[in-house]
Amino acid sequence: MAMRKAGSPATVEEYLERVPEPARTTLAQVRAVIQSALPEGATEGISYGIPSYKYKGMLVGFGAFKSHCSLFVMNPDVFALLPPELQALQSSKGAIYFPVDRALPAPFIEKLVQVRVAQNEALRGLR
Repeated sequence: MAMRKAGSPATVEEYLERVPEPARTTLAQVRAVIQSALPEGATEGISYGIPSYKYKGMLVGFGAFKSHCSLFVMNPDVFALLPPELQALQSSKGAIYFPVDRALPAPFIEKLVQVRVAQNEALRGLR
């Protein structure tokens, strides 16, 4: 069993149980969209204390904070490959921020996951 910090969640379900509403419902929606877009062989777990997804390397992660939720892109190069609607979203080098009570649009999350999968495959010479 992997070592983890005392008090950090062991599963995504445990993480979500600790998140207050409305962020819990919002992140559950984000999780469902991510899961629907994952390729076969992708895994879900906790990494760096947040729910994360791996496929040929880190793909994406998400988290809840006091005043916002974040979708972590795990590779800042992804921003150049995403559609223009990203420009309307608040973001930093490695995350996209959204309100605790409103998930990012499902098609956007799906596209982000697809682009990250393609990036990871290309980085490993599998395309």
